[in-house]
Amino acid sequence: MYPEYLVAPMRADIVEGGFKELKTASEVDEVLAEKGTTLVFINSVCGCSARTARPGVKEAVWNSVKKPEHLVTVFAGVDQEATQKVREYHLPYPPSSPSVALFKDGELVHFVERHHIEGRSAEMIAGHLEMVFEEFCA
Repeated sequence: MYPEYLVAPMRADIVEGGFKELKTASEVDEVLAEKGTTLVFINSVCGCSARTARPGVKEAVWNSVKKPEHLVTVFAGVDQEATQKVREYHLPYPPSSPSVALFKDGELVHFVERHHIEGRSAEMIAGHLEMVFEEFCA
């Protein structure tokens, strides 16, 4: 577990971008039971990837005409119960943080693993997600 003072700015960054924090397994189950598209951002302390993932995800949502209906986030290494539950939903993909999962009516339709984030700019991440939203979101 990371201390809250360390993750507070990283939490605030994504929440200010319109994402709702999920901290329990039941919150994850409730959100993923809803109809429509749900974007789950698995936040991370990892400076090498998370520093481009957070702005990339937010930029994709801001720039897209078609957007996920629900925007939620869990924090790996902090919100352990919620993160574990999201990871069950995104099987067969292994645990990966930061990462991005798009669900449609509770079913995983797209997953961006950490190795697809590493070394990429926020703009590249946003561009990829914008194409995904165009395909799967209303």
